[in-house]
Parts: sequence; structure tokens; C-alpha cells
Amino acid sequence: MKRSSTLFLKAAVIFMGIPVLALCIFLLPQIVNEANEAADKGSDLAYVVYGIVTIMYITAIPFYFALYQSFTLLSYIDRNQAFSDLSVLALKKIKNCALTISGFYVIVLPFVYILAEIDDAPGLILLGMVMVFAPLVIAVFAAVLQRLLKEAIDIKSENDLIV
Repeated sequence: MKRSSTLFLKAAVIFMGIPVLALCIFLLPQIVNEANEAADKGSDLAYVVYGIVTIMYITAIPFYFALYQSFTLLSYIDRNQAFSDLSVLALKKIKNCALTISGFYVIVLPFVYILAEIDDAPGLILLGMVMVFAPLVIAVFAAVLQRLLKEAIDIKSENDLIV
């Protein structure tokens, strides 16, 4: 693979992390401040928002770990080590991170349902479902790539023994 392709993908990985970082630094604290004001006025809805925001902060950790593993995987490809056990391990870590993120958002779905019922915004439930299924799709894709890469490594090692 050309180095420019992996360089482009590395830049894409970095650009994928920037919006989440901005969300964690700027938007989520603002949401918490508004929830604090609502809690001061006696609203119980603030505690639902606290739960959602907490899960969003927690899921940022596996998200960035998965991005780091993606970056590492692209580095292996640059060094012609794409067909190695290190690449399989990186894909396994990406799969586990995606499953973790999906699991956390499954936990948050009841909070989203409560928030959608109170605000009369059914689109929030759809957004919550997207937050569950998007990482799940990534996990399945990483699992498929992991299995294919493992099989390719096995075939390559068999061919090395024949010659």
C-alpha cells in the first residue's frame, strides 16, 4: 500500500478524534452546567442528564484507545508488517473497544428514553440507537478483518514452510 494512502488514513483518524475531544471539552460541560441549573430549580431531569453525560465521558476512553490502535495498525502497514500477529492483536483491541462503547450506550438507552419522553422528542431514541449500533457495526467489521487476517497469516506461514 502506498505510504500516501496510510498517511491519509492516519490524518482521518486524527480528524475523527477532534470532534469528540471538542464535545468532551466544550459541549458536555455546558450541558452539565444547564443540568445543574435545572437541579437547583428542583428538576429531576438533571439526574438523567448526569447519567448520560457520565457515560459519554466514560466511552471517550475506549474511543480514543481504538483510535490509537487504528493509528498503530496503519503504522504496521507502513512498515510492511500488516500480516503479523501485532495487526491481529490491534484489530482485536479495536473490536473490544467498539463492543465496550456499544455496551455502555445500551446502558444509557433507558436514560435517553426518559429524556425523550419528557422533552417529547422521539428523535432522541433514534439517536440513542445509532450510538449503540454504530460501534456494533465497527466491532463486527473488525472481527471479520481479524479472522481474515489470521487466516491469511496461517496460509502465508504454510507457504513459507513448503518453499
